[in-house]
Amino acid sequence: MNNMNMDDGMGHVRQPPLIPFTRYTDAAEAVRRLVEIYERNTAFIRDGFKKYVEEGMPPRHRVRACYPAIRIRVHTYQEVDSRLSYGHVVEPGLYMTTITQPELFRGYLTEQIGLLIRNHGVPVEVGESDLPIPLHFAFYGTDHVEGAYTEDPRGNALRDHFDVPDLAVMDDAIVNGTWRGRPGEPLPLAPFTAPRVDYSLHRLQHYTATAPEHFQSFVVFTNYQFYVDEFCQWARDVLASGEGGYTALVEPGNVITPAGPDAKAEGLPPVRTPQMPSYHLMRDRHTGITLINIGVGPSNAKTITDHVAVLRPSAWIMLGHCAGLRATQRLGDYVLAHGYVREDHVLDADLPLWVPVPPLAEIQVALEQAVTDVAGLADWELKRIMRTGTVASMDNRNWELRDHREPVQRLSQSRAIALDMESAAVAANGFRFRVPYGTLLCISDKPLHGELKLPGMASDFYQTQVTRHLRIGIRAVEKLREMPPERLHSRKLRSFIETAFK
Repeated sequence: MNNMNMDDGMGHVRQPPLIPFTRYTDAAEAVRRLVEIYERNTAFIRDGFKKYVEEGMPPRHRVRACYPAIRIRVHTYQEVDSRLSYGHVVEPGLYMTTITQPELFRGYLTEQIGLLIRNHGVPVEVGESDLPIPLHFAFYGTDHVEGAYTEDPRGNALRDHFDVPDLAVMDDAIVNGTWRGRPGEPLPLAPFTAPRVDYSLHRLQHYTATAPEHFQSFVVFTNYQFYVDEFCQWARDVLASGEGGYTALVEPGNVITPAGPDAKAEGLPPVRTPQMPSYHLMRDRHTGITLINIGVGPSNAKTITDHVAVLRPSAWIMLGHCAGLRATQRLGDYVLAHGYVREDHVLDADLPLWVPVPPLAEIQVALEQAVTDVAGLADWELKRIMRTGTVASMDNRNWELRDHREPVQRLSQSRAIALDMESAAVAANGFRFRVPYGTLLCISDKPLHGELKLPGMASDFYQTQVTRHLRIGIRAVEKLREMPPERLHSRKLRSFIETAFK
């Protein structure tokens, strides 16, 4: 079928020839087809936009191309390995998802499609969907629409000739469990639609000043610049020594320092510091470490995890500072969270407070073993410097200035042992987005016991504790990296009605 000249009721629509769905029993071949469709269709939109900028376009003329899609038809209930948390559908039916930037997600897509074919014994189908690619999302990397076009003051608007982002098709209904399809509509195959992924990929570039392709599968969030400085110095040391299989360090502005003893950084840092700068210690197959300084507050924690989630990381952990709530705790002690009091309110509408956010054994064990390895303490002696318990996260940084009776009573009733602002949001969004999560905090003050975070005290604390805390986080990542993906992705993250793609 040729779609070059159509009329959708709004005027003349120019589209490339439709690519029908074709069956594949080889995951790599299916992904190659996704790449071909996506690259052809985004190039078609960009070429149309270039012509529009140079020559203009008649009224009621529109350029359109659609996302590629993958679907699978399952006719019977299939017995699968009950240990698997993903890679299969739960009941017979037609399942489909739209795909964007398949080259960026090649490894992820190949794994997910391969599991589907293996577990159900039927081919997948790859073709062109009927969901238009917005003009802004047809540009990626360093290219963008605004660099080539300024809105025509005569009213010749872009949206009159090209599809633009539509918030109605990029929500989180699938991951929130609120998706309701129309009769005959395919069931969701993946947690995110292509427009939702595109939206976040562009937001990541904006917030972190690094391109999405540099993000690694293991993500560490922190709330202090001290950790960034220590991470970058450690990264340069391991790159110079050639240890760990790391290949490069990418900093904001996509400044790249390759491995090697005499390597020099290439690129220019951004003119302005991004809101949440990210640093990527690269490794083959994206198995390195991404560190993001999310700053202070649960809003930032939710914002960045909303967008990192579309990259489907293997795990993310929070390394930050907290207030210790017990008299027996000391400055510099560690808190391994196994539960959260969610008083930050940023996710109340998406993940109700009655939903528990459970500890994940795979992450908990890795973090505890990492403390043992780095601190040199184990078993009973480890309890001298680390306590496992509930972390309370609040949205009021100056909670100490309120009447203490109310917050202290709630903290006591919850058995909380530490207080911060970001950890609950990071963990709750990990649970919501099916990303393995964990929290290891370091006590920097004890306001209930008269040990406030004052300048001199804080400086001494940072000098002595940040290095060890960061090394513990890195060691935990190394342990998680050694685990097979299907074991790391806990079944606790999955509901009884779930997408096949993790």
